[in-house]
This record gives sequence, structure tokens and C-alpha cells, in this order.
Amino acid sequence: MLLLKNGRRLVKGHLQPVEILIDGDKILAMDKELNATADQVFDLKGKLLAPGFIDVHVHWREPGFEYKENIYHASRAAARGGFTTAMPMPNLNPVPDSYEHLKPQLDIIARDSVIRAIPYGAITKGELGEDYAQFDELAQHVFAFSDDGRGVQNANMMYESMCVAARLNKAIVAHCEDNSLIRGGCMHCGCRSRELGLPGIPSVCESVQIARDILLAEAAGCHYHVCHVSTKESVRLVREAKANGIKVTCEVCPHHLLSDEDDIPHNHGFWKMNPPLRAAEDRRALIAGLLDGTIDIIATDHAPHAMTEKDLPMQEAAFGIVGSETAFSQLYTHFVKPGIMSLEFLLDKMSTDVAKIFDLPYGSLAVGQPADLVVIDLDKVATIEPENFLSKGRNTPYAGQEVYGWPILTISQGRIAYQDATFFA
Repeated sequence: MLLLKNGRRLVKGHLQPVEILIDGDKILAMDKELNATADQVFDLKGKLLAPGFIDVHVHWREPGFEYKENIYHASRAAARGGFTTAMPMPNLNPVPDSYEHLKPQLDIIARDSVIRAIPYGAITKGELGEDYAQFDELAQHVFAFSDDGRGVQNANMMYESMCVAARLNKAIVAHCEDNSLIRGGCMHCGCRSRELGLPGIPSVCESVQIARDILLAEAAGCHYHVCHVSTKESVRLVREAKANGIKVTCEVCPHHLLSDEDDIPHNHGFWKMNPPLRAAEDRRALIAGLLDGTIDIIATDHAPHAMTEKDLPMQEAAFGIVGSETAFSQLYTHFVKPGIMSLEFLLDKMSTDVAKIFDLPYGSLAVGQPADLVVIDLDKVATIEPENFLSKGRNTPYAGQEVYGWPILTISQGRIAYQDATFFA
């Protein structure tokens, strides 16, 4: 058994003492003070104890692209960031479009992951948008269905997939991008792209497909979840859909809350992400949408690449930014400390609300519940140093940023997934 002593948890906005006893993968007892013995005891010294974070959007790259990242390193990076559950996207080789193609990924997760990982199944074979994946044989093994990295271009294919997903009680999780509107762009089509002389991706490239899919989801009766919304139009569409009772949820990424096109200092691949950093008015709309509940959750879209793919001008670089290890700290520093959102709100958007919208049995601290916990030192300040990441990916434009609030202990399914050796020396 494992005993966590002298912790504090948030209860209706107030920090209260808490101690937790873990037996196997469940919380056995929880109170302000426990007189219990255990095989292992951690003195938390008054640090925050919260439900482990849940990330429904990560790219763990294995199988197929291990030179970018692998499950061993990605899961440890996630644990360092406080995540106890993650959902790896299906843009792999082989693409998990059948159980035969999914099984290698499941086997590697069972062998190498230090946190709970529930993979996606693809919507279409090979994510090529030409034929359907094997939904029925995948359903019991996957979190949801997605062709993330590619928008499903054929409306009938998306509609039929939604109908099947609804029958199987699975969500369709969509990367929304109309290929005819990408126009060779490598950043947002706006003032900054014109200043840098780079081709831009217009906002309507994203929002037009969200509009289509909302109507298809209404017709199919499907839970439709939108990946990484980035535009004010997308927020407006989701808000209207919810007002009309359509089962639509969505996520926003930390980088779209933290930065906009005006923050891009020069033409470098570290600033290239998909969707791109939009205009300042889009960023304001995303923050407002998160605060008013239009945007349901925060997800990282952790997308590691080899440095040879990112240390390039934007037009030559791969899309993507890493975020597993720094997401909470950055958001806590830039949104909670200035009073833009409460700590409880941020924790909910990274854990409890994720579990709620996807009906997952995680995201809470209670006796009998899964022992998925993160301990955070809210006072710890440290510089983001990519060379010290546990992820193989180093592709972040935020290197050198000083941030507060770092996880020091992560427990997933009752097992220690990450431990800050300096705190527990």
C-alpha cells in the first residue's frame, strides 16, 4: 500500500488538508488525517493533491515513427506533466484501422507506458479518406475514432462514420481542415504572414468543416468532438450548436491560449503548428469560450518531431509542438496567477471535465475510485529547458520561459509514474 501524507486538496475553491491511502489501483481511504501504515509513504509537505490530468490528444508516434517519439518516452513525459491518462492519435504506421493494425500499438503500450493509454481507431483506412476503417472490431479497444492530422473531406463518409460511431457509443473526434482551403499555407493567413512573406491558411479552412460536421452530427445523433479549435468562427459555431442541443464538444490547446500570430518573432519551424497560431482576436475568443463553457476541455496536441524536421524555415518544417511536460505550468502561470481563471477551473478543464464529457471513470478523488493522482508544487518556479525533457521531442518555441507550478509526483493506476527526485530526496 501507498500512503500520501500532509497533502492539500481544493474543496469549493479552498485548500484543505488531505491524506490518501492507495491499495492496488484504487483509493482505499481518504481523510484530513489517516492513521495508517503502508509499504511506501510520501510526505507531501502541504503541496496540492489533485486528480491526474487526462489528455485526449497526443501523438506518441509509435509504431512507425519512433525517430520522433516512442511510447516509452512519451508516457514518461506525460507523467512528468501530471497526466495519468492519455489518448494517442492514429496517424501511425500501420494506421490502427483494424484490430490487426491496432494490436502492435496495444502491445507496446502494455509493455512500455507508465500511464494509462487508450488509443484512437482511425475513421478511414490508412487515414486516406477513401474507405471505412473496421469500426466494429476496433470499438472495444479504442477510445474514439479520428483521422487526426487530416480532415475527412467526403461529407457522406463522415456522416456514415458518425452513424456507426453512434451505434457503437463512440465519439467521432475530428481534425477539421478543408484541403481545398489550405492553399499551401504554413501559418495563419493574416498580418504576420504578409509581413513575413509566407503563404497563409485562412480561418475558414477550419470553421467551414466544423459547420458541416455539426449538421452531420445532428443528423446522425453522434457525439462529435472538435480537435484544437483555433478561430473565433469555430467558437461561435460550437456555441450555437450547443444552444440548439446538438451533442458537440471541443478542446483548445495551451499554445492557442498562450500565443497568437503577433508572438511569432521570425520565420522558424518551432512556430509552425496545425492549426496555426491565429490572430489576437481569435485568441481572445478562445479564452472567452473556455471561460464561458463553450470550449469544454484543454488538450495538448503533443506533437514531437526530430530536430531535423523543425529547425527549418516554416515552409520546410513539419507541423507540431510538444506540450505534455509544460502545459499545466504554463497555463497556471499565465492564467491562474494573474486571476484570469481559478485554479479549480484549470484543474477541471484538464481532468474532471474531460472525464465528464467522455463518461470516463477517472478525474476525481474519492474512496473506491481509480488511484490517478498528481501532486503539484505551486510555488516551484523553473525555466522551460527542452534539453531536459523526458520526451524525445524538443520542438517548442517556449524554451527559456520561466513558469510556476510543477508536478512533483504522478500516480497512475496506483503506480508511481513520475517522481521529482529533488523534492523527495
